[in-house]
Amino acid sequence: MIRRVLLAASRSARARELVVATPVTRRVVDRFVAGERPLDALAVVRELAGEGIRATVDRLGERGADLADAREATTAYLGLLDLAEDAGLAGGLDVSVKLSALGRLIPCGGWKICYENAAEICARAAALGATVTFDAEEHTSVEPALRLLADLRRDHPATGAVLQAYLRRTEDDCRRFAVAGARVRLCKGAYRAPRDVAWTRRPEADAAYARCLGILMAGDGYPMVATHDPSLLALAARLAEEHGRAAGSFEYQLLHGIRPHEQLRLASSGAQVRVYLPYGPDWYPYLLRRMAERPANLALFLRALRSRA
Repeated sequence: MIRRVLLAASRSARARELVVATPVTRRVVDRFVAGERPLDALAVVRELAGEGIRATVDRLGERGADLADAREATTAYLGLLDLAEDAGLAGGLDVSVKLSALGRLIPCGGWKICYENAAEICARAAALGATVTFDAEEHTSVEPALRLLADLRRDHPATGAVLQAYLRRTEDDCRRFAVAGARVRLCKGAYRAPRDVAWTRRPEADAAYARCLGILMAGDGYPMVATHDPSLLALAARLAEEHGRAAGSFEYQLLHGIRPHEQLRLASSGAQVRVYLPYGPDWYPYLLRRMAERPANLALFLRALRSRA
């Protein structure tokens, strides 16, 4: 019930007006979003680097239903990468991009336009020593998105995918991507999907995540473990030991502003840690989807306002 309400609110202009007008909102946004400008995000990237933590930077915004929007998003990512290079931060940086922002929703020829924009970002990133990961979206886009990714990886093999463990198809997708050179971020999933497509109950979704994680950690790819669930973080460590994985052969990914002490603990243990770092003015749907992804995230976000733990 809470999840449905939050997802509906993420699409409601009226709900957005009410949330933005709430005094506590600015504190929430400042805690979990790096800022509105690319330079704000890069300042946090530099801070994280000083703590031995890498970043994947996401420019918030899912428009792209016309050529102007798609080009604006592409240009913004190219500019972000150039600014990172100027600041000496491009090497090892990852940028997280939604295909919807690059034009896949354009009614005529959207996927072709999306591919061209995505390839341009991948080429710029590769030239600067950075990587690109294409984020997951609603379940209806998964198959064409993975086909586009396969095309991109022919010229840009470091391009990363995001798989959502709550989708019933994802175990098979993990087997496809558990191969040398494949970078795969495994997350639980934040978009509404019907029960015949997704594991909609929490215990089922958690069990699916564990199964998918086992497939990726046993394979030859580079898993990116995107969760704050302590039991799944512990499982990742056990699987890494079981399969003889070196610390540099996988990484943990955690959200900016959530459990920063855990991020530091993992990094100090020698693990690879990367923080998912969003920036931009279009923060509202991002924040509500993060809370809808797990109802417990609502309490987590509220607790984080009172504590840096």
